[in-house]
Amino acid sequence: MDLGLKDKVFIVSGGAKGIGRGIVEVLAAEGAIPVIIGRDEQDNTQAVREIEEGGGRAFQVTAELSQPEACRKAVEAVVHQFGRVEGLVNNAGFNDGVGLENGNYEKFMASLHNNLTHYYLLAHYALPYLKATQGAIVNISSKTAETGQGGTSAYAAANGGRNALTREWAVELAKYNIRVNAIIVAESWTSAYEKWISTLPNPQEKLKEITAKIPLGNRMTTPDEIGNTVAFLLSGRSSHTTGQLVHVDGGYVHLDRAMANA
Repeated sequence: MDLGLKDKVFIVSGGAKGIGRGIVEVLAAEGAIPVIIGRDEQDNTQAVREIEEGGGRAFQVTAELSQPEACRKAVEAVVHQFGRVEGLVNNAGFNDGVGLENGNYEKFMASLHNNLTHYYLLAHYALPYLKATQGAIVNISSKTAETGQGGTSAYAAANGGRNALTREWAVELAKYNIRVNAIIVAESWTSAYEKWISTLPNPQEKLKEITAKIPLGNRMTTPDEIGNTVAFLLSGRSSHTTGQLVHVDGGYVHLDRAMANA
């Protein structure tokens, strides 16, 4: 299926690694021009170089997205380079483990800036250009907002905010024919996930325990599987889909846990 993404410019925050990198690779393979926005210039440029070596196109803007002014400048840099924005993928963020018992006001608010505030700001600054192209927004979110996890109040709150903003923006922007959807991720194997699990006493045992609870295939979702769904939601092929929280999680959130051991 041709998704019709050739030459379209899509901002992908946190697109240099992990899930964001999977999204960028899929978009580039579809002939689009993904623009990586992230804090580490070396990671960004390496990702762009590897995309280009593979025959695709990409661009990068270095920005610390927890700083509001950096969000504005990042969008301006994309528009200066290409003159347009056809879509925005809000993806950057991380589970920082700021809990109720072990957190405080400062840590909680910092986590919201790292995981939620830039979702709003990038959409706010990109909106005039999305109006011009009748573009689309996809927010990457996490199961933590729906299932809880324990010890991660700030990240769960941020993802609850991502889900709420998805629905709110879908209502507000429908008059501009701008569609807004979210992808809910459960367990996806990335370098950050590997780093986290390696800190546990028995990482291989814990990994086996986690994957056993994923009904479809007893395996983790890959970043490119998430990227495939993002590409579809950005494309005109999903022209009447908006305000949806799409779970790309192998049935982790909704299916009977008994399936995992069947």
